[in-house]
This record gives sequence, structure tokens and C-alpha cells, in this order.
Amino acid sequence: MTAPHVSFEFFPPRSVEASFRLHETVQALAPLNPEFVSVTYGAGGTTRRLTHEAVSAIHHTSDLRVAAHLTCVDATRAETLAIARDYAEAGVQDIVALRGDPPKGVDRFAPHPDGFRDTCELISALKDTGDFTIRVGAYPDRHPEAATDTADVEWLKRKIDAGADAAITQFFFEADTFFRFRDACAKAGIDAPILPGILPIEHWANAKRFALRCGATVPAWLDHAFETACRDGREELLAIAVATELCSDLIDGGVEHLHFYTMNKPHLTQDICRALGVTPEVHLEDVA
Repeated sequence: MTAPHVSFEFFPPRSVEASFRLHETVQALAPLNPEFVSVTYGAGGTTRRLTHEAVSAIHHTSDLRVAAHLTCVDATRAETLAIARDYAEAGVQDIVALRGDPPKGVDRFAPHPDGFRDTCELISALKDTGDFTIRVGAYPDRHPEAATDTADVEWLKRKIDAGADAAITQFFFEADTFFRFRDACAKAGIDAPILPGILPIEHWANAKRFALRCGATVPAWLDHAFETACRDGREELLAIAVATELCSDLIDGGVEHLHFYTMNKPHLTQDICRALGVTPEVHLEDVA
């Protein structure tokens, strides 16, 4: 099995302790030579400043290619493009363009009166700048707001047609979920790269709750396995085994790049990557 290319997602810290944890996570995973790393944007734009600070810190203190998440929520077009312009001036060349989740306490997304109405408008405006590689979200399981079973593929086609260069999927638990989605995308004429998103499961109850909220299917066999493993104190071993098998199945099916949602905790991602043959690069100065 050929070792895959990898990329990692982080979230911006909200405290000094969390800042140290992010720094340690970046330092731990950087030697695995990721194609890029991304930094998320909180619901309702709540981490706009923190995301910018985290992106800037990683960009200036490492050799990593950093992708900044950018959303349409609670900002005018001018404000959103000003943020993008600041990234470009700082040397950041990658954006993950998303509609974004509504602010806490709000059920559905509503565009700002002077803002982008949807992701496609944001992508088109970013593409016009010529400054960025643009990645977007994709949903192999039906998004909770999707009107039909085919809506997620149709929306991804619109985003690619608007100028997106690649897509990163929401996490899922079975390889066939991704393969069905990939096949449907190909049938719809989507030829841009689609990177599968992998969630190493550190805490099953939290992962299950998040999956149900975002529409990811939770297989009964997986739920039962984690319930048993949690009782026996083997949750981490199961998490590594499950994610490694999922990644291996994806690679066997032709996937060449895996995107890991690290949750700013590197050890599970490190162990899974090691099992897949993704090992730290060793430079001559390290052994001299």
C-alpha cells in the first residue's frame, strides 16, 4: 500500500492553554509533511479574529501551507473580502470557502443584507481576486438542510463551477459512503479532487453527538463496538483500528489524499498515519 498524502485541520484557540496545545499539535504533525493544514472558523463568525491570528502564527512560524476557513456569516461582502485581502498580503494562498453555521440560537442561515448570499457567490468573488487556491466543503451523507438526496452533489457542482479547486468532505464512518458520493459526483461531471475527511475518534459520545447533528450516518456496528470498548477501557485502541481500516479501504479504492480533523490533539492522528506508512521526514541536519 502506497502511503497517502495527508492534510490536517486545526481550530483556533480561545485561551492561553489552548494556544500552547495548538502549537504542540502543529509541532507534532508538521514532520509528517502535510500538503496543507487548515484552521476553522467558529459558528456565526465567532472566531474570526482568532482564526486570523492562528493562521498568521502557523504561517510565520512554520514551513506549512496554511488554508484559512472563510464564511459568509454575519459580515458584508466588503468585510469578508477585506479579510481575504489581509490573508493574501500576509502570504496565505489557500482559502476553505464555506457558507458557515448560523450564530448560536439561530436555526437557519440568513445572509447579511450586504453579504454573500451563499458559498457560490463567495467562491466567485475570491476567484476573481486570483490570489487563492479555493477548497470547499462536501457532504457524502445527506446534509440536514438538503432538500433532496441529490442536493449535496448538485451544490458541490455549483461550487466547482463557481471556481473552487477542490473539496473536503464532512467526516463519515464507512468507505462505501465516500465511494457512493464520489461516483455520484463523477456522474454529475465533477472532476475536481474530493478529499475524504477523517475524524479520529477520541471520545465516542461526543463524536456520535456531532455526527447526528451534522447528518453523518452512525453505523449500528460501530456504536456497539465503541460501547463495548468504552466499558473495557479500549476506546483508544478501537479508534486507531477503525480509522486505520477506513483509511486503508479508501486507499485501496483509489484515494491518494486524506484530510484529518485533529481536534488539536495529535496523538491519534500520528498513530493512524504511522499505521498507513506516513512517517516523519528526517533531514540530514537531524541526524548529523
